[in-house]
Amino acid sequence: MDKLLGLWQGSGLYNMSIGQAAMILVGLVLLFLAIRKGFEPLLLVPIGFGGILANIPQAGLALSAAEQAVHLGGGDVLRALAGALDVGLTSGAGIETWRASLTQALHGDTAPAVLRAAGDVAEGAGYTNGMLYNFYSVAIASGVAPLVIFMGVGAMTDFGPLLANPKTLFLGAAAQFGIFATLLGAVALSALGVMDFSLKQAAAIGIIGGADGPTSIYVSSLLAPELLGAIAVASYSYMALVPLIQPPIMRALTSDKERRIAMTQLRPVSKTEKIFFPLVLLILVALCLPDAAPLLGMFCFGNLMRECGVVERLSDTTQNALINITTIFLGLSVGSKLVADRFLTVETLGILALGVVAFGIGTACGVLMAKLMNRLTREPINPLIGSAGVSAVPMAARVSNKEGLRHNPQNFLLMHAMGPNVAGVIGSAVAAGVMIKYLG
Repeated sequence: MDKLLGLWQGSGLYNMSIGQAAMILVGLVLLFLAIRKGFEPLLLVPIGFGGILANIPQAGLALSAAEQAVHLGGGDVLRALAGALDVGLTSGAGIETWRASLTQALHGDTAPAVLRAAGDVAEGAGYTNGMLYNFYSVAIASGVAPLVIFMGVGAMTDFGPLLANPKTLFLGAAAQFGIFATLLGAVALSALGVMDFSLKQAAAIGIIGGADGPTSIYVSSLLAPELLGAIAVASYSYMALVPLIQPPIMRALTSDKERRIAMTQLRPVSKTEKIFFPLVLLILVALCLPDAAPLLGMFCFGNLMRECGVVERLSDTTQNALINITTIFLGLSVGSKLVADRFLTVETLGILALGVVAFGIGTACGVLMAKLMNRLTREPINPLIGSAGVSAVPMAARVSNKEGLRHNPQNFLLMHAMGPNVAGVIGSAVAAGVMIKYLG
């Protein structure tokens, strides 16, 4: 009977908290949106499944060895950890109070050397890093996965529309205003006492406005890893909701006459131009802003493999097998951050709210810039393509094309919209470099 009781008390059902049950439900909702509704399935399926795994009680799949020791260890183990972390434990406070104090030390501003010492103590006591924790350490904490994804995106990107109409670069740049506006908004909310975001956290939240998932993950892993789960979920969720978020803003800021504007045929772009462009782009931007070199460098390298025509096997691998494998581990790693005690906070609601505001501001600024350029340039520019300045490739461009066809069945804007769409990817990488430069 004692063995049966011990088995029950060690089960996930016995130890499940309300927060863990809620997060498992969140994971199931993400899976439903991905599978049934088609919302960014390549990312939301592994993220949702990773979120479920991370919240299985007693499994500790998303925890480090030290965190597992704090959650499951007895008094002797906790005392040893306290010695390694230099945390004082009050003898009469109770073991749960000890766990809370040690958890706070592990998630605070403790020096890396001290954390390593605590990890050694935990491993010596028989605890190991969880599976998802190892995935996160290799894929995201090292910065590898977002950069490989960016290389794959570069290999699938055609700079032709941007080179054929360089003016659209300004539309991609204007759409990045949502990033900095949201940064200021997060700082303002903190100053008013509504939220409690540091400047680094506000910068990581602001990157959501670029509508670029890998960039959001990369920046948050460097500036605010504790918010990575909420930021990644918000970023990819809003990217999936582009067809719902953008059209009302586009219609509100344009007239029927503007939406009917037909744009002239794009000129052909030579292979030489396509080969030289990623090289020139990388050198110019990296020399001015070295902190943008990792993201932009991988993006341009992927594009060079596509355009040079002599490494088809590498280009094909980058566009397919490599990016698919990396996406699996990236999604599971992001899901590991959907742990109940870190995700179910007021700050998460703030991130979700600021994210949609950032997305809306970026869309509006792109459209308004297109309206301004339409007045200043001789060649007509349909303001609808300005919304594609956010870097949700290629969905934002498709939305611009669909809105154009709705008002003029002969007006095909897809290739015109791909110019600002690609420019938005470059703009979000540059914005990320600025954030890392000044706050990293």
